[in-house]
Amino acid sequence: MEQRLTGKTALVTGGSRGIGAAIAKRLAADGAAVALTYASSPAKADEVVQEIEAAGGKALAILADSSDVEAVKHAVAETVRVLGSLDVLVNNAGIFMGGSIDDFSIENLDRMIAVNVRGLFVATQAAARHMGQGGRIIMIGSINSDLVPYAGASVYALTKGAVASFTRGAARDLGLRGITVNNIQPGPVDTDMNPADGPFAAGLMPLIAVGRYGKGEEVASLVSFLAGPEAAFITGASLKVDGGTTA
Repeated sequence: MEQRLTGKTALVTGGSRGIGAAIAKRLAADGAAVALTYASSPAKADEVVQEIEAAGGKALAILADSSDVEAVKHAVAETVRVLGSLDVLVNNAGIFMGGSIDDFSIENLDRMIAVNVRGLFVATQAAARHMGQGGRIIMIGSINSDLVPYAGASVYALTKGAVASFTRGAARDLGLRGITVNNIQPGPVDTDMNPADGPFAAGLMPLIAVGRYGKGEEVASLVSFLAGPEAAFITGASLKVDGGTTA
């Protein structure tokens, strides 16, 4: 049986670890050639590439800090140059910096916006210029755009709210070109940044209807569906993968 993404090329920002790595591997397993960006973990990025290649796929790791506009543009251009096209963009790169409004620094605000909002916009703009009918742009947002169950996440929620709004607008801008734009909003997912036994787990676990943290692979499965042909009539949507946290 032919893999559902055979012949497609994908770029996953922040694809060296956690949810991003799971997404890169899943898209490759479904037949796509995959480029992934990393900012500070070349060894992890190489591991993902090697795992994809060992399974018979094609992958490319590109150094690109998502706060650097030119680096993001270069990552898109390099994906097209090396892999030949760009059909799917997954805007996964993001950072979390906590703190109360009273003492949250402008420097940290600027850094969060640079990665979570500006970098995502630049990647979307650059990628869309290479996409035609059937193009897919998928944001990895957060349920924190709708629910902030603890103090110290107001600025993070601000950036993820911007992602949700941008998704709706971009869907309108690109819809007549046959390009869909959707936003996946994970809840608590077991990663290095937010482990299931980490400092946030005790407060979050009672909110999760299914009683456990999610897995990166569970987010990746929805990314794969949205990247495929069956999802052509889904656009402008924010879809939660949160185990019922916001139910």
